[in-house]
Amino acid sequence: MTAIHWDALWTNLHLATMADGYGEIRDGAIAVQDGRIAWLGARADLPAGASATITHDGNGGWLTPGLIDCHTHIVHAGNRSDEFEARLNGVSYADIATSGGGIMATVRATRAASEDALYAASLPRVLALLAEGVTTIEIKSGYGLDLDNEAKMLRVARRLGATLPVRVVTTFLGAHALPPEYVNRPDDYIDHICTVMLPALHAERLIDAVDAFCEHIGFTPAQTERVFRAAQQLGLPLKLHAEQLSDQRGAALTAQYNGLSADHLEFLSQDGVDAMATAGTVAVLLPGAFYYLRETRLPPIDALRAAGVPMALATDCNPGTSPMTSLLLALNMGCTLFRLTPAEALAGVTCHAARALGLQAETGLLAVGLRADFALWQIERPGDLAYRIGGNACAGVVLAGQWRAASQFADGFKGADQETGQVVR
Repeated sequence: MTAIHWDALWTNLHLATMADGYGEIRDGAIAVQDGRIAWLGARADLPAGASATITHDGNGGWLTPGLIDCHTHIVHAGNRSDEFEARLNGVSYADIATSGGGIMATVRATRAASEDALYAASLPRVLALLAEGVTTIEIKSGYGLDLDNEAKMLRVARRLGATLPVRVVTTFLGAHALPPEYVNRPDDYIDHICTVMLPALHAERLIDAVDAFCEHIGFTPAQTERVFRAAQQLGLPLKLHAEQLSDQRGAALTAQYNGLSADHLEFLSQDGVDAMATAGTVAVLLPGAFYYLRETRLPPIDALRAAGVPMALATDCNPGTSPMTSLLLALNMGCTLFRLTPAEALAGVTCHAARALGLQAETGLLAVGLRADFALWQIERPGDLAYRIGGNACAGVVLAGQWRAASQFADGFKGADQETGQVVR
């Protein structure tokens, strides 16, 4: 009998597979072959005579699936601390937006930035997430609002995925706000998105999914549906900013089109919950924006839980309403603000976040056959990840079987060459 030999083997650790709750396997081991999980289980059950080219000592830590930040606007230029101060002085988010601030302030800054400058501004934000065990990031466009600048943002997102050890999923969010060129002509802008921007960006292979902002300060359900139909004709999956500030029935519309996720959801109705449950649409909860805007209306967590709707968590990293680059903080906020359990919160940044990106067959769990994307933590139990505020116990990450210490990403640019952006290996 030929002895089993793997590329890499991790032992002296505990596994949180996330297959059922935490899916704990204490004193476990996990093997990798060709970038995928080849075996996992209790160390005592390792096949007799099995060996590996490299064996890693987990030092008694916990291994989880690599964390997934499934909703970010991390590629952007500019700073909106002035708006933060204005809100603290009583100005509403809607008033800021209608007076030319909000999203449009970031549009002006992003349009003015060169592609290299935009990459340089985004790089440290991404590295901060990688240092916390993140192996997959969704990055939206939506601060260009014309073909050239939306393409610029999406190229930067692709470049980040090419130069850093992280999987990047790109989402086209052209229907984010009405650009100045189309003032008082929202239907004409939607036409431009559907007939010019979407086909061109899809042809350049810059888009993995399509999103829109369906809201009274954004786009109507009818306009959103036009974007959905155009995206579906190109075979692109759908997501939606839905029910953040009012109930526009956007979540139900997303479910009608078998969308991957509806995100925010503070004003989600029971009808919306039921539609999402039927369609299998994931609820992406964004506690950073809830906290930052001092929102008081909670998403209907109990109703989502009762209906069996998967609940993901994400940073919503953006300059105006959630300037946060810590998915671990989102875990804590999900528990303290939204009353998720620590196990639900961890599922929200692993298996449910993978589903929100359509990647559940590839990542989000520790299971044989899935990509070897995982994170090693020096913690006593998985619940510790949602427990601490400002702590980071990540020892390192594995992406497609390749190990990198978390210290590589510390202090911003230490993990990458500042001239080229290439990861130092």
